[in-house]
Amino acid sequence: MKRDLRAILNPALEHIETYKVEGGQEAEVKLNQNENPFDLPSWLKDKILDQFRLEPWNRYPDILPYRGMAAYASFLGVSPESVIMSNGSNEMLYTIFMACLGAGRKVLIPEPSFSLYDKLARLQQAEVVEVLMHDDLSFDVDAIIEAARREKVDFIVLSTPNNPTSKSLTHSQIERIVDAADAIVLVDEAYVEFSREQSALDLIGRYPNLIVLRTMSKALALAGMRIGFAIANPELLAEISKPKIPFASSRLAEITLLEVLQNYSLVTDAVKYILGERARIEAELAGIPGVYTFESDTNFLIIRVANASEVFRKLKEAGVLVRNVSSYPLMENCLRFNVGIKEENDRLLELLKNL
Repeated sequence: MKRDLRAILNPALEHIETYKVEGGQEAEVKLNQNENPFDLPSWLKDKILDQFRLEPWNRYPDILPYRGMAAYASFLGVSPESVIMSNGSNEMLYTIFMACLGAGRKVLIPEPSFSLYDKLARLQQAEVVEVLMHDDLSFDVDAIIEAARREKVDFIVLSTPNNPTSKSLTHSQIERIVDAADAIVLVDEAYVEFSREQSALDLIGRYPNLIVLRTMSKALALAGMRIGFAIANPELLAEISKPKIPFASSRLAEITLLEVLQNYSLVTDAVKYILGERARIEAELAGIPGVYTFESDTNFLIIRVANASEVFRKLKEAGVLVRNVSSYPLMENCLRFNVGIKEENDRLLELLKNL
């Protein structure tokens, strides 16, 4: 080939990087990916696998996992036509961004926020309008509404509770933004089960421009199964579903979802434990000199220390893996870690006390 390969690829690739997890994904105490520390019990895995063994593995699954979508719609109390299931919420994000953005369109993203939003927008060659959080990492609602109007944005992404800041919008703040926006608004509720705030789900019927995104990776402890959902009014959902990859969700994922929904007390018990540990960790951190803790509305916490890179390194050497989020705006010298089981949390706290 005579031409440089990069010259004929998407020009946006020059400005984005391959996703990677600093420090890797293996550690004695792994607290860096906001995971639920509780795996499904063996008896439930056996029940799921017994069903999956009966499936014809040589046949495609349904184009979409209709049984899983119907079950989740029933669980939420919405119509099946308002729900679509994906191979993790990240795949749903790709689908929605493809449907909503393109060259010449504008997307508003509060910053700091989930890095995939910016990446997908730039791949679609859309213009990103950034609105900074307040210094305490809370959302600047007035600035979001003003920037959306001023810039005439086409799409707004709100992660609430937000990763990596751990802060949430209130239900009334979400409604203010959706009501004021002449744009499609995506509310990513990946961590909603851990939040003190009400879900935006009840706004779907009143606002035809609203999409709510859910994942089964956090509270439902199914990160390895890759299950996500978008919920919107049927008319909007039919349009944003057009770029959706067919056959993306496996029958194993669908069977797992059905069984977990039928045994949802496992989820509520885990969430109760995590929230109890979150409160205990926050109380313990308040007594550690040199550590500032931001109030959390998720299953993870953000702390600010004098030298985040050095603390990250020392924790990793001691077998505890957290996330260094210092590169995000407003988050200099900040570390993020999810709540683990008590013994894991105690080990982290002891190391922070002795650093």
